[in-house]
Amino acid sequence: MSTPSGTVVVVEDDPHIADLVDLYLRREGFRVLLARDGDEGLALVNREDPWIVILDVGLPGRRDGFDVCREIRAKGKMPVLFLTAREDEMDRIVGLELGADDYMVKPFSPRELVARVRAILRRTRDVAVPVHDVVVVGELEVDHRRREVRMGGEVIPLATREFDLLAFFSNNVGLALSRQQLLDGVWGVDWYGDERTVDVHVAQLRKKLGSELPLATVWGVGYRLG
Repeated sequence: MSTPSGTVVVVEDDPHIADLVDLYLRREGFRVLLARDGDEGLALVNREDPWIVILDVGLPGRRDGFDVCREIRAKGKMPVLFLTAREDEMDRIVGLELGADDYMVKPFSPRELVARVRAILRRTRDVAVPVHDVVVVGELEVDHRRREVRMGGEVIPLATREFDLLAFFSNNVGLALSRQQLLDGVWGVDWYGDERTVDVHVAQLRKKLGSELPLATVWGVGYRLG
């Protein structure tokens, strides 16, 4: 399976928070690398060139989060989102003045964190660009460059939003995606509407593409392609 949403480096010394962030980001299709201190985090950043760094301020060792951010910023404009237990306004100001793209105070909603990561990536790069031009799942072919869908070699015309939804599924093959994740990824985190919108569009895809479409309902979660 491809890694459609790129690599995220998470620098967080609290294993419970790190694992929670890791879980939610992986559900969205991100490749996640964890570091427990600033030195390890910088080593990952330099080696992996991630799309974004999620960075705890209060790190153990000789480098805190502010120090790590300074070093990242000295080398380029890689997006940084700070996590911190500190509620002091001055800490938030320092973080933003260092060039952080966003700032979240613990405890935080992991779903909101994912939404903020996606919002940052939309501002800084085109997260909709697929790793592969054509994704093939069984008889289904999704051609991202041509914006064309084929089933068994036959081109199936789709409405714009239907194609966008199927393209998002094809960028996350094998992952069970919730309706909210699909709304955030296809309609955008700023779109306020009923989750049943997803069900309507899935029904349309199934109607147009037929029984060979490998799009399954995952009860209690949402849908999965493949």
